[in-house]
Amino acid sequence: MELSLTTATGKASTKSVSVSDAAFDREYNEGLIHQVVTAYLAGGRAGTRAHKSRSEVRGGGTKPWRQKGTGRARSGTIRSPIWRTGGKTFAAKTQDWSQKVNKKMYRAAMQAILSELVRQGRLVIVDSFAVDAPKTKVLVEKLTSLGLGDVMIITAMLDENLLLSSRNLHKVGMGEADNMNPVSLLRHEKVLITVEAVKKLEEIYA
Repeated sequence: MELSLTTATGKASTKSVSVSDAAFDREYNEGLIHQVVTAYLAGGRAGTRAHKSRSEVRGGGTKPWRQKGTGRARSGTIRSPIWRTGGKTFAAKTQDWSQKVNKKMYRAAMQAILSELVRQGRLVIVDSFAVDAPKTKVLVEKLTSLGLGDVMIITAMLDENLLLSSRNLHKVGMGEADNMNPVSLLRHEKVLITVEAVKKLEEIYA
Protein backbone atom coordinates (compact mmCIF):
# COMPACT_ATOMS: atom_id res chain seq x y z
CA MET A 1 0.00 0.00 0.00
CA GLU A 2 1.01 3.62 -0.49
CA LEU A 3 1.16 6.17 2.32
CA SER A 4 1.28 9.86 1.47
CA LEU A 5 3.90 12.14 2.98
CA THR A 6 3.31 15.44 4.75
CA THR A 7 5.19 18.64 3.93
CA ALA A 8 6.85 20.94 6.47
CA THR A 9 3.75 23.15 6.42
CA GLY A 10 1.44 20.30 7.36
CA LYS A 11 -0.10 19.83 3.92
CA ALA A 12 -0.26 16.58 1.97
CA SER A 13 2.67 16.05 -0.38
CA THR A 14 2.64 14.51 -3.82
CA LYS A 15 5.26 12.05 -2.62
CA SER A 16 4.35 8.72 -1.09
CA VAL A 17 6.09 5.75 0.48
CA SER A 18 5.31 2.13 -0.32
CA VAL A 19 4.82 -0.09 2.74
CA SER A 20 3.84 -3.68 3.43
CA ASP A 21 0.16 -4.48 3.90
CA ALA A 22 1.10 -6.94 6.65
CA ALA A 23 2.50 -4.17 8.84
CA PHE A 24 0.24 -1.22 7.95
CA ASP A 25 -3.03 -2.75 6.73
CA ARG A 26 -3.94 -5.34 9.35
CA GLU A 27 -7.37 -5.84 10.85
CA TYR A 28 -7.88 -4.17 14.23
CA ASN A 29 -7.91 -6.62 17.16
CA GLU A 30 -8.99 -4.81 20.30
CA GLY A 31 -8.67 -7.82 22.60
CA LEU A 32 -5.13 -8.61 21.51
CA ILE A 33 -4.02 -4.98 21.80
CA HIS A 34 -5.52 -4.74 25.29
CA GLN A 35 -3.68 -7.89 26.37
CA VAL A 36 -0.33 -6.71 25.00
CA VAL A 37 -0.67 -3.20 26.47
CA THR A 38 -1.65 -4.63 29.87
CA ALA A 39 1.34 -6.98 29.80
CA TYR A 40 3.69 -4.14 28.82
CA LEU A 41 2.49 -1.92 31.67
CA ALA A 42 2.64 -4.81 34.13
CA GLY A 43 6.24 -5.48 33.12
CA GLY A 44 7.15 -1.94 34.15
CA ARG A 45 5.98 -2.41 37.73
CA ALA A 46 8.86 -2.66 40.19
CA GLY A 47 7.20 -4.98 42.69
CA THR A 48 9.98 -4.33 45.21
CA ARG A 49 7.89 -3.52 48.29
CA ALA A 50 8.47 -5.77 51.30
CA HIS A 51 7.25 -5.87 54.90
CA LYS A 52 8.39 -8.06 57.76
CA SER A 53 6.01 -10.66 59.09
CA ARG A 54 5.96 -11.63 62.77
CA SER A 55 8.42 -14.45 62.06
CA GLU A 56 10.95 -12.03 60.53
CA VAL A 57 10.95 -9.30 63.18
CA ARG A 58 13.93 -9.40 65.51
CA GLY A 59 13.38 -10.45 69.13
CA GLY A 60 10.40 -12.01 70.84
CA GLY A 61 12.09 -15.18 71.95
CA THR A 62 10.59 -15.13 75.42
CA LYS A 63 7.22 -14.23 76.85
CA PRO A 64 7.27 -10.51 77.85
CA TRP A 65 5.65 -11.18 81.23
CA ARG A 66 3.86 -13.96 83.01
CA GLN A 67 0.36 -14.94 81.97
CA LYS A 68 -1.49 -13.96 85.18
CA GLY A 69 -1.21 -11.66 88.13
CA THR A 70 0.31 -8.54 86.51
CA GLY A 71 -2.94 -6.74 85.75
CA ARG A 72 -1.88 -6.35 82.14
CA ALA A 73 -3.27 -8.06 79.08
CA ARG A 74 -1.72 -11.42 78.34
CA SER A 75 1.00 -11.41 75.68
CA GLY A 76 3.12 -14.14 74.21
CA THR A 77 5.63 -12.24 72.08
CA ILE A 78 6.76 -8.71 71.35
CA ARG A 79 6.64 -9.61 67.64
CA SER A 80 2.85 -9.67 67.70
CA PRO A 81 1.23 -7.50 64.96
CA ILE A 82 -0.73 -5.55 67.59
CA TRP A 83 2.52 -4.27 69.09
CA ARG A 84 4.06 -1.08 67.74
CA THR A 85 7.36 -2.86 66.99
CA GLY A 86 5.71 -6.08 65.89
CA GLY A 87 5.44 -7.67 62.47
CA LYS A 88 2.91 -6.95 59.74
CA THR A 89 -0.24 -9.07 59.70
CA PHE A 90 -0.41 -9.51 55.93
CA ALA A 91 3.16 -8.68 55.02
CA ALA A 92 3.72 -7.59 51.41
CA LYS A 93 6.50 -9.42 49.60
CA THR A 94 8.47 -8.72 46.44
CA GLN A 95 6.43 -9.74 43.43
CA ASP A 96 7.05 -10.22 39.73
CA TRP A 97 4.16 -8.66 37.81
CA SER A 98 5.45 -9.51 34.33
CA GLN A 99 3.18 -11.42 31.96
CA LYS A 100 4.27 -13.71 29.16
CA VAL A 101 3.42 -12.52 25.66
CA ASN A 102 4.40 -14.58 22.64
CA LYS A 103 6.47 -12.88 19.95
CA LYS A 104 3.79 -13.52 17.33
CA MET A 105 1.14 -11.93 19.56
CA TYR A 106 3.30 -8.86 20.20
CA ARG A 107 4.07 -8.47 16.49
CA ALA A 108 0.40 -8.85 15.55
CA ALA A 109 -0.61 -6.23 18.14
CA MET A 110 1.97 -3.75 16.85
CA GLN A 111 0.80 -4.35 13.29
CA ALA A 112 -2.81 -3.74 14.33
CA ILE A 113 -1.85 -0.50 16.14
CA LEU A 114 0.14 0.83 13.18
CA SER A 115 -2.69 -0.07 10.81
CA GLU A 116 -5.27 1.67 12.99
CA LEU A 117 -3.10 4.81 13.16
CA VAL A 118 -3.10 4.88 9.35
CA ARG A 119 -6.87 4.37 9.12
CA GLN A 120 -7.58 7.12 11.66
CA GLY A 121 -5.20 9.56 9.98
CA ARG A 122 -3.04 9.80 13.09
CA LEU A 123 0.19 8.73 11.38
CA VAL A 124 2.06 11.74 9.97
CA ILE A 125 4.96 10.75 7.70
CA VAL A 126 7.70 13.23 6.75
CA ASP A 127 10.92 12.90 4.75
CA SER A 128 13.02 13.95 7.73
CA PHE A 129 12.58 15.75 11.03
CA ALA A 130 15.33 17.38 13.06
CA VAL A 131 16.28 20.56 14.90
CA ASP A 132 19.60 22.34 14.57
CA ALA A 133 20.00 22.99 18.29
CA PRO A 134 18.57 21.49 21.49
CA LYS A 135 16.00 24.24 22.01
CA THR A 136 12.40 23.57 23.00
CA LYS A 137 11.19 26.76 21.32
CA VAL A 138 12.51 25.63 17.93
CA LEU A 139 10.82 22.25 18.25
CA VAL A 140 7.49 23.81 19.27
CA GLU A 141 7.61 26.08 16.21
CA LYS A 142 8.22 23.13 13.88
CA LEU A 143 5.42 21.09 15.42
CA THR A 144 3.05 24.07 15.28
CA SER A 145 3.73 24.49 11.56
CA LEU A 146 2.72 20.84 11.14
CA GLY A 147 -0.40 21.38 13.23
CA LEU A 148 0.79 18.98 15.93
CA GLY A 149 0.55 19.34 19.71
CA ASP A 150 0.13 15.97 21.41
CA VAL A 151 2.55 13.89 19.36
CA MET A 152 4.99 10.99 19.48
CA ILE A 153 8.08 11.58 17.33
CA ILE A 154 9.71 8.46 15.89
CA THR A 155 13.06 8.55 14.09
CA ALA A 156 15.28 5.82 12.71
CA MET A 157 18.17 6.77 15.00
CA LEU A 158 18.02 8.60 18.32
CA ASP A 159 18.50 12.32 17.73
CA GLU A 160 20.04 13.96 20.79
CA ASN A 161 18.86 17.46 19.81
CA LEU A 162 15.30 16.23 19.45
CA LEU A 163 15.52 14.31 22.72
CA LEU A 164 16.77 17.33 24.65
CA SER A 165 14.25 19.64 23.00
CA SER A 166 11.24 17.42 23.67
CA ARG A 167 11.85 16.18 27.20
CA ASN A 168 10.42 19.36 28.74
CA LEU A 169 7.14 19.01 26.80
CA HIS A 170 4.76 16.66 28.61
CA LYS A 171 2.62 16.09 25.51
CA VAL A 172 5.55 15.32 23.21
CA GLY A 173 7.31 11.95 23.20
CA MET A 174 10.51 10.95 21.46
CA GLY A 175 11.82 7.51 20.49
CA GLU A 176 13.54 5.44 17.85
CA ALA A 177 11.88 2.82 15.66
CA ASP A 178 13.86 -0.10 17.08
CA ASN A 179 12.62 0.52 20.63
CA MET A 180 9.03 1.46 19.89
CA ASN A 181 6.32 0.02 22.15
CA PRO A 182 2.51 -0.16 22.00
CA VAL A 183 1.93 2.25 24.88
CA SER A 184 3.94 5.06 23.27
CA LEU A 185 2.04 4.65 20.00
CA LEU A 186 -1.37 4.78 21.69
CA ARG A 187 -0.65 7.42 24.32
CA HIS A 188 -0.44 10.40 21.95
CA GLU A 189 -2.99 11.90 19.60
CA LYS A 190 -0.63 11.84 16.60
CA VAL A 191 2.51 9.95 15.62
CA LEU A 192 5.12 11.86 13.61
CA ILE A 193 7.47 9.46 11.86
CA THR A 194 10.21 9.77 9.25
CA VAL A 195 10.35 7.69 6.08
CA GLU A 196 13.48 5.93 7.28
CA ALA A 197 11.75 5.01 10.54
CA VAL A 198 8.74 3.68 8.60
CA LYS A 199 11.04 1.35 6.69
CA LYS A 200 12.61 0.16 9.94
CA LEU A 201 9.21 -0.60 11.44
CA GLU A 202 8.27 -2.43 8.25
CA GLU A 203 11.41 -4.60 8.52
CA ILE A 204 10.60 -5.47 12.14
CA TYR A 205 6.87 -6.12 11.91
CA ALA A 206 6.21 -7.12 8.29
